[in-house]
Amino acid sequence: MTDEPGGGEDVPMSDKVAYSVDENGVALIRLERAETRNALNTEMLEAILAYLVTAREDGSVRALVISSDDQMGLSAGADVREALDPEGRVHRMELFSLVYDELTAFPKPTCAACHGACVGGGAEIAIACDLRVGGANLRLRFPGAALGVPVGPARLVTLCGLSVAKYLLLTGRELGIEEAHRWGLVHQVVPAARTEAAAIQLATSAAAHPPEATKRLKRMLHEWDGVEERSQREGEGQVEWQRSGPGLPFRDA
Repeated sequence: MTDEPGGGEDVPMSDKVAYSVDENGVALIRLERAETRNALNTEMLEAILAYLVTAREDGSVRALVISSDDQMGLSAGADVREALDPEGRVHRMELFSLVYDELTAFPKPTCAACHGACVGGGAEIAIACDLRVGGANLRLRFPGAALGVPVGPARLVTLCGLSVAKYLLLTGRELGIEEAHRWGLVHQVVPAARTEAAAIQLATSAAAHPPEATKRLKRMLHEWDGVEERSQREGEGQVEWQRSGPGLPFRDA
């Protein structure tokens, strides 16, 4: 793999997010902040967004994988210990919304390697992808109700139906791999140490098809489902909640 994205001069420098493209045209965005279970701060969100643009505009990229270097967690969600003023907290929520929208609307096949903690923003990133490989140690949770965050329905209802989405969002209950697989939230189950490799393999199978065909099919699916428009409306609500409501809490380390 190469670690140099095309147009790299426009990508914010971060040692917490890596990017590479393999010989099959599969781009990999890897979160590398294991000491916090890949809790997402402003720097990481900006880097993810920039890499999404790079992968979208690079004609050699035919599929995208989101993973992390810590098999104990794809991401624990927002870094609530990030010290930000009110304007900075609104900006961070805008970035979360943009990441969800960009991933949802990404024109090429996407796959998330879901191992360990996939919580909050980490869970939303996972379900914004087309495909998901689940590690045997998966802990999937949508804590929006507990935190007051108006996020989740836009993408989750499409995946598992209204009844299961209500159960997950209103209770904030943590799911293990068996339930996640049974309810269609992950497509394959592998040992935790193999989730990234399996996600790349799955993305490679999608990348082998004619790219214009997969783009057209994905566009058709999204147009008939309306998920992109729902994601945008939900994101606007998230940002407004952060701006004029209580917003995400700050927890001093």
